[in-house]
Amino acid sequence: MRKIGTYAALIGLALIILPYFGLTLKLFGMIDELGETPAWAIKIGLIVIGVVLFILGKPSEEEVPNTAEKE
Repeated sequence: MRKIGTYAALIGLALIILPYFGLTLKLFGMIDELGETPAWAIKIGLIVIGVVLFILGKPSEEEVPNTAEKE
């Protein structure tokens, strides 16, 4: 879940930042056609959902230190 949350938050941030450089993500280009307010709601919602999934997700096996090998 942490990985999905990270990707969702990064996509939300990219959707907010890239238009300032004249760029866009083609897959999510239709979001801007919905209007300004719904587009911002979707972008911010992606970030919020991503952060929540990251916080609630269990750490992967790579992130958990193995304490049994220390003894």
